[in-house]
Amino acid sequence: MCGIVGLLVKKPALRHRLGELMVPMLTGMTERGPDSAGLAVYTTPVTAPNHKLSLYSGERAADWSLLLQRLAGDFTEHHEIAVHGNHAVLTTAADADEVVAWLARSAPAVAVLSVGQSIDLYKDVGAPADIARRYDFATLGGTHLVGHTRMATESAVTPAHAHPFTAGRDFCLVHNGSLSNPHLVRKRLEPLGIRFETDNDTEAACRYFEWRLREGDELRTAVARGFSELDGFFTFLMGTETELLIVRDAFACKPAVVAESDDYVAIASEFRSLAHLPDIGHATLFEPKPEEIYSWQI
Repeated sequence: MCGIVGLLVKKPALRHRLGELMVPMLTGMTERGPDSAGLAVYTTPVTAPNHKLSLYSGERAADWSLLLQRLAGDFTEHHEIAVHGNHAVLTTAADADEVVAWLARSAPAVAVLSVGQSIDLYKDVGAPADIARRYDFATLGGTHLVGHTRMATESAVTPAHAHPFTAGRDFCLVHNGSLSNPHLVRKRLEPLGIRFETDNDTEAACRYFEWRLREGDELRTAVARGFSELDGFFTFLMGTETELLIVRDAFACKPAVVAESDDYVAIASEFRSLAHLPDIGHATLFEPKPEEIYSWQI
């Protein structure tokens, strides 16, 4: 059992309140996921050729200034870093793939959580409220976000196993449910060059969609293909730089509720995480239907 939350703010004047509105949503899912929590937030995109890399250094914060100095010594492009404790967001004009490879060689203790022009990602172990305070989630602004609270049932409680999982550029996925065939998915994808970082079943779904997107599918097409490839129970919530998408399996036994108004689209596993939202009494409420794909654009 886990909790998922998503929020897309339609009205630009409310986007500075994205984090403020989200925190009660995330903490409202604590009983469904007390072990760890994470959040992917989509902000104003950096301009090309820049990319943002969300980094995590473990229990002890890295010497981010030294990391930036070393990076500047090996890459001539401009770099800057915004530090949030043991997380940091690196903005670089260098080739993002080359920077990821450099980090793997030169700073192996630093994990790359996401890459893109819009996405910033935070995840850690502990109670959702503690994580929200640790990284000042209430101050975040942006267009939309995807969040998760985890109750571990099939793999370890570590930051790496926490959600969201990411693939490619500006894509993330969170999951409430359990897949029965993640090892078969992995066995199929690894020979195709898809690299796995954990034994988490949700990562198998994320890597499956990574493969399908790499092969040229649109996201909705990739998700539709997943109905016949991903076995088990799931509610998937996904984000891209322009989109929020939710889908449930054929049995739809994992709960989800959507509230849509002129100002926002809000998604949670249970209504209690939506009850505080502005003018929620006039929002349209519904439960997503089985195997029906719902998406909203910014």
